[in-house]
Amino acid sequence: MVPQDPRTDVVRAILARLGKFSGVSADRLRHTEIGAAPILELPVVTRYAQHAGIAPEDAVLPVLREAARQLPPSQLLIADATLVLGLLRDPAIAGVDPAALYAVNLGARRIHLAQQWNQLHTALGATTIPDAPTVKRLRSSAEREALTALAALLTTGTAPEPATGSAAPPPLSAEVVTVVGDAVIDHLYRVDTFPGENSPVGGTFAGAPGGKGLNRAVAAARLGLDVRLLAAIGADDNGQQIRDLLARHRIGEALVKVVPNAATLVTAVIMTPSGEVRLIGCRDPHVQLSTEDLDTESVRATLAASSVVVLTFEQPAPILEHLLAQLRALPERPHVIVCATPSLAAPQSLYMYLDVVDHLVGSSTELDALLPEVHTASPADTARRLRGLGVSVVCAVDGFACTVYSEDDDIVVDHFPQVLKAAVGAAAAFAAALAARVVGSGGALTIPDYVWCTAAMLPTQKLGVVSTVFPDVAEVDRVVHVYAGAVHPDVTPG
Repeated sequence: MVPQDPRTDVVRAILARLGKFSGVSADRLRHTEIGAAPILELPVVTRYAQHAGIAPEDAVLPVLREAARQLPPSQLLIADATLVLGLLRDPAIAGVDPAALYAVNLGARRIHLAQQWNQLHTALGATTIPDAPTVKRLRSSAEREALTALAALLTTGTAPEPATGSAAPPPLSAEVVTVVGDAVIDHLYRVDTFPGENSPVGGTFAGAPGGKGLNRAVAAARLGLDVRLLAAIGADDNGQQIRDLLARHRIGEALVKVVPNAATLVTAVIMTPSGEVRLIGCRDPHVQLSTEDLDTESVRATLAASSVVVLTFEQPAPILEHLLAQLRALPERPHVIVCATPSLAAPQSLYMYLDVVDHLVGSSTELDALLPEVHTASPADTARRLRGLGVSVVCAVDGFACTVYSEDDDIVVDHFPQVLKAAVGAAAAFAAALAARVVGSGGALTIPDYVWCTAAMLPTQKLGVVSTVFPDVAEVDRVVHVYAGAVHPDVTPG
């Protein structure tokens, strides 16, 4: 029997109202006209928010997910679909369309839940499967019963605290890595060859979260780092898919800007069997960060608490300048890794901030694009000029090799064998590994560190969704052990 806590009915009623439309999200809790205070003030929510260093609105969804997992299978499925908790969004279940199960309209969610009732129970490992409810029964009684059971777990203190490895971010610590860049949906087209003029080609299609910022955040999280992402997404199903990915990797999303009534950006990625790609990016000035977003107390506090900040060139130049100026003004500046991708049309405005950059990472072409007014004689000449503008260390990453230009010496790491010409995730893996070695060493990197960072690129030579190819520490260590030991026997594991 459900415990008769007087708050249970209040919380259940709020959950039911939230479920009538697009479900529960931090943005909805911040802007809804529904009085959500009874949920935001629940001890299980406030404890989790304090532990994770996030706002109560950001804590509600991970707490609900953890509590829902304690429900019987049928009630879990109903609560999941009603509130759009996303518990069954990934991995894919045969016959179940996540876009329908978590549709914006509750009526559509009910229909798909009823239609796929047996498949969903089987996916949960249910030993017995009750008869599928009708849409009318879901609306009239089943949803109320499931939400009442969920509310009881929340209000009676029996809901489990989200533990290590659960969906929410850990608290800010001295080893936070903050990534600033784009989070988009990649439309991945795999083709045998790039299409030519009036020569269409056949291929396969898959859609999944991506973006240079998001990929670096996921790659860093795979290496065990405590990651925060600063990016902008739309308040749509694609945006929710990105947030679900962040949750699975325990990447802090409190700084992710959700733009109401806007679509999350999409990038077309055309990939050949050799790993080479062509990109078509769709931009929307409404779905990007602003200087006002950077001037919030939460952003300032996170930057100040970070040990490493990883920055891509996906945001407009004024935003990049503003962020670098903020970093320069900090009493104790974090280690700054700038990824010079994609190339800027007019990079000269960044020159006055390059003294903030500890590591500048990019391909030789991307690094050369930072100096559009001069012709450089070689990559070494490019690096020398960039270092003259203030950059501490330049890392030229071409293919699966790296050349490091610093005050001490030039380091060439090019002995790893490659099987593809390129890999979409290689540059992101290198930047994430660089952040990991900075965290582990306190910033003073040596040859073994750069060897380890280069090794992190090899496992990305897989023609799949980018966010699924990044290695963990053990896999990078394995690559180093197999290939680098004879050349650099002093390379230490991650």
